[in-house]
Amino acid sequence: MRQSIIDGEILNISSIIVYPGPGLAEAVRARLAAQAGVEIHAVGEDGRMIITVEADSDGAMIQAFEAVNKTEGVLSASMIYHQTEPNPDAEISVES
Repeated sequence: MRQSIIDGEILNISSIIVYPGPGLAEAVRARLAAQAGVEIHAVGEDGRMIITVEADSDGAMIQAFEAVNKTEGVLSASMIYHQTEPNPDAEISVES
């Protein structure tokens, strides 16, 4: 089950390309999926992943990006997009 993180009045959304080490794509995918606010959107044949991260503050986004970078098996991660939404809707969809 994945649940979005929104407790404050600001929502930070970032898109990140993650490069796992050789042969580590599935393990990295599982580790990233377990992190709060992370959603995996695509995995390429070479293992590269496109993910989004949601956080409720700039500081929390920095911590989340650092956590992605420090995930065991990740060679590098590049933030390619960041957006801040003030006053997000109170209801966010929850996938189960």
